[in-house]
Amino acid sequence: MSAAATTFIFIVTGEPSGDALGGALIAALRERTEGRLRVAGIGGERMREQGLESLVPLAELAIMGVVEVLPRAPVIFRHVRETVNAIRTLRPDAVVTIDSSGFSWRVAQRLRRYGETPLLIHYVAPMVWAWRAGRARRMARWYDHLMTLLPFEPPYFERVGLSCGYVGHPVLESGAGRGDASRFRAVHGLGAGDLLITVLPGSRGGEVRRLLPIFGSALRELDRTLGPFRVAVPTVATVARAVAETVRLWPGRPIVIEGPEEKYDAFAASRVALAASGSVALELALARLPMVVGYRLNPLTEAFLARVLKIRQVNLVNLLLERSLVCELLGPNCTPQRLAASLAELIGDERVRAAHRQGYDEAVRRLEGGGQSPSLRAADQILELVAARRCGSPPSTARRNLQ
Repeated sequence: MSAAATTFIFIVTGEPSGDALGGALIAALRERTEGRLRVAGIGGERMREQGLESLVPLAELAIMGVVEVLPRAPVIFRHVRETVNAIRTLRPDAVVTIDSSGFSWRVAQRLRRYGETPLLIHYVAPMVWAWRAGRARRMARWYDHLMTLLPFEPPYFERVGLSCGYVGHPVLESGAGRGDASRFRAVHGLGAGDLLITVLPGSRGGEVRRLLPIFGSALRELDRTLGPFRVAVPTVATVARAVAETVRLWPGRPIVIEGPEEKYDAFAASRVALAASGSVALELALARLPMVVGYRLNPLTEAFLARVLKIRQVNLVNLLLERSLVCELLGPNCTPQRLAASLAELIGDERVRAAHRQGYDEAVRRLEGGGQSPSLRAADQILELVAARRCGSPPSTARRNLQ
């Protein structure tokens, strides 16, 4: 789809995973509008590469956990006010918020409270199938449209009257399955027989601070029982310094890397991955790299979630398969000993490794739908809605066109 006039999209995200989505979305919007695109908003390095100058440093918003957010609340609320004021001044064709509901929903709610009627689109559905189902109805009061990453999500929102479209998960266009193992080994001086473990401690400051000591202790357990190995630690700019300082003390002479290309090369060269829970699980599945997932939150946050969660597993591979395949060691179960034992099994047992790869292939197939990339499908939905708004079409007409 191409637009007759310049399209102005204000994009807001509050975390690195949303930044990656935003970067790909801006590129897709530029393609569909043949370059007639203006962008503003909040993002990180990936969105900056696509020409967005962020109004707020992403590191100030990338916070997760009920307890963790509280000390930062004044800063977050100030940035909400600044973002709302910018949108009211700039008058974009559409506002697209990406994930980060704690921040982006406050922006949407305040805009509506002021009587503003911009086209509001949210990208990445909240996990109402896991907890707090009432959030679907709240979203329907503020947003005009929701774009989901997972195929089972739209009905949860359509039943409360929110226009919703499945666009697919961006992992499908990430290149995660096209890493070059030989290149990584050559660049970092690894022999063909050297055992390599990829460790992914997360992208937010809080989760990195909690997980790095646990993951480091797990590697020390492996070092005592398994023998020599090397470690690759992909990270992002927001936490790169903290990661590099901490992993210097780990066994395996860790190689700290940034950027998706080298991360995917590390995946291809690795025998196994130890990862924080999150969307990286789908990247690892696409790379067919057997994984163990661990995660810790503040104990008070963990106690709260234990009471409200409707599911007992959170890994996206397991959710897509509707069965437990990937080992999830969450909360108090996330101990160095358990992580090390699970990693050792995946390193040494070929039958377990084969079962993982087969399950990963099945999970990826369930995400695929049509030949078009998820980012292009998302761009098309946004531009269809913008075109309908410009023409004065009623929302119901635009929604039918998206189905």
